[in-house]
Amino acid sequence: MKSWRSLENSDRPKEYTVLGIDPGSLVTGYGLVHRVQSGLQCVDFGCVKLSSTQSLTLRLEQIYDRLSQIVAAFKPDRMAVETIFYSRSARSALIMGHVRGVVLLVAAKAGLEVFEYTPLEIKLSVVGSGAASKRQVQFMVSKMLSVSGRLPIDASDALAVALCHVNKCAREHYDRASRVGGVWTQAALNAKAVKSVKGIKGAPAVKGAPGVKGAS
Repeated sequence: MKSWRSLENSDRPKEYTVLGIDPGSLVTGYGLVHRVQSGLQCVDFGCVKLSSTQSLTLRLEQIYDRLSQIVAAFKPDRMAVETIFYSRSARSALIMGHVRGVVLLVAAKAGLEVFEYTPLEIKLSVVGSGAASKRQVQFMVSKMLSVSGRLPIDASDALAVALCHVNKCAREHYDRASRVGGVWTQAALNAKAVKSVKGIKGAPAVKGAPGVKGAS
């Protein structure tokens, strides 16, 4: 029979690196998060910036080349991508579809499994409110990953996508552990998350997120 200690060790989530992508026809953000047993590590982040004077074909080529270089350099285990949000412009939606197609092609070429999340899912996962602004997402990403210095909005969005995936995997893992009698339970995970959020100073007000100083 396994001891509580052995159960605890066996129920801990495995280490992996996820590449988060925030697709854009002019700026595509990317961010890599490494999940370790002791927590989270921000591996790298940045933006693929393009010119509006360039043809769409050339911009797509540059996105493909840059993301392929990032995948080759950091060798992530999986990719998380933000889904297309509703757009009143059919042309904008079509262009975004082309960009996402290139992103998915990069993943396919590298043999990466792709996970997709809506903007609502990402905001709820990282901030706790589906109405969170980009500045609020940026603030929480910086806090969660201990990012010092300037964090571009598009890069923080990409890191948020990666964090959303990590949080989803953690919930599923702890749910499985609780069902088989492990010591890590969803209740414990929620308690840890609440404790980590409470007392954060300088947090932008987030409606519907009690426990964060400055929250309305």
